[in-house]
Amino acid sequence: MKKDKIKIVTIGGGSSYTPELIEGFIKRKEELPIKEIWLVDIEEGKEKLEIVGELAKRMVKNAGLDWEVHLTLDRREALKDADFVSTQFRVGLLDARVKDERIPLSHGILGQETNGAGGMFKAFRTVPVILDIVEDMKELCPGAWLINFTNPAGMITEAVLNYGKYEKIVGLCNVPIGHILGESEMLGKSKDDLFFQFGGLNHFHWHRVYDKNGNELTEDVMDIMFSKETEKVVENIDNVPFLEEQIRDLGMLPCAYHMYYYLQDDMLKKSIESYKKNETRAEVVKEVEASLFELYKNPDLKEKPEELSKRGGAHYSDAACEMISSIYNDKRNIMVVSTRNNGALPDLPYDSVVEVSSVITGHGPMPIRFGKLNPAARGYIQLMKAMEELTIEAAVTGNYGKALQAFTLNPLVPGGTIAKELLDEMLIAHKDYLPQFKDAIEKL
Repeated sequence: MKKDKIKIVTIGGGSSYTPELIEGFIKRKEELPIKEIWLVDIEEGKEKLEIVGELAKRMVKNAGLDWEVHLTLDRREALKDADFVSTQFRVGLLDARVKDERIPLSHGILGQETNGAGGMFKAFRTVPVILDIVEDMKELCPGAWLINFTNPAGMITEAVLNYGKYEKIVGLCNVPIGHILGESEMLGKSKDDLFFQFGGLNHFHWHRVYDKNGNELTEDVMDIMFSKETEKVVENIDNVPFLEEQIRDLGMLPCAYHMYYYLQDDMLKKSIESYKKNETRAEVVKEVEASLFELYKNPDLKEKPEELSKRGGAHYSDAACEMISSIYNDKRNIMVVSTRNNGALPDLPYDSVVEVSSVITGHGPMPIRFGKLNPAARGYIQLMKAMEELTIEAAVTGNYGKALQAFTLNPLVPGGTIAKELLDEMLIAHKDYLPQFKDAIEKL
């Protein structure tokens, strides 16, 4: 039964994304009877929490709403009796992301926030923290839904389901939304007049496009894609043209992150150029964030500034807030989420997490069957899923051998001695945030 008043908690409340989240809730004020919003952060993020929290309060007041906005460093206090918990935190803050990108690149290997060695280390740092949060939720708000868009979203969601044993979680990403909006515009149609079917893993999915009459328009999108320069789908990825013959043969549209895999040589070249100029994406984001928080400090600012769209990650509010509204109102609309496979992709384990189009109900996402993949997609995605499973297990157990296996399996990390050297260097660099690997690090 619906509650008359709901409590929402955002962990990582000092994030630069928070104004977009608040904007999303304000847009849905008629759909969500919000009473309290709690923004939670850690001591290192206290200053940012206070800045963005005051902006959130001004935004709510400016909208004429009586919602209570609380700022706290006490996670347990915030979680008590919560109805929805969203997570948008970064363990080790942006400095950790800089290391994730720069250390691999110093070895001539792609470093990226959610892919390759950087993505695996983000999982190593994040999985233990999300599992701690889940233990608190089991005690303090056992009926709450966990809406996770902390990256790597797919692996975090799978860790919670299979190791945290908490079923009420859904993983979200803004990338599918970018594709839906961009390709609708390409076709000159409203997104509401189209059906996008996604299937794959977070940052490694494909999709097809149909009109309301069931006619497939996937090739039409390809025709436009390969006939002119297309707009960026994701702010933090360079636009490198896919190889037409490869994509045509797939018969599906790749996601923007497939550039790191299908166009690895081009992306590595571009990344190394950025590395040499101290312009990796992490370093650029640090600058963007600093300027955003200067804007946020302005006491006259009462709305989300347009500059936030340059941060990357646009449309998060649409994803997170719409998900909360869809579950609360049992909307049964279709969204792209990371959720338990349950046969949607029969080529992957039943209990693994996949990113697929799903019907969102009052009891969570119901994945829409995508079906079997052709060999080119199947071979790649099975490799990636095995890498994810090993990464999660290593993150939970601190098993060095498992971490090395994950490194060796990852297509963006060369196997052998270089994989071990890179793993060791990154373990030492991130040791403050990897307590589970303490014994392994002491031996290095």
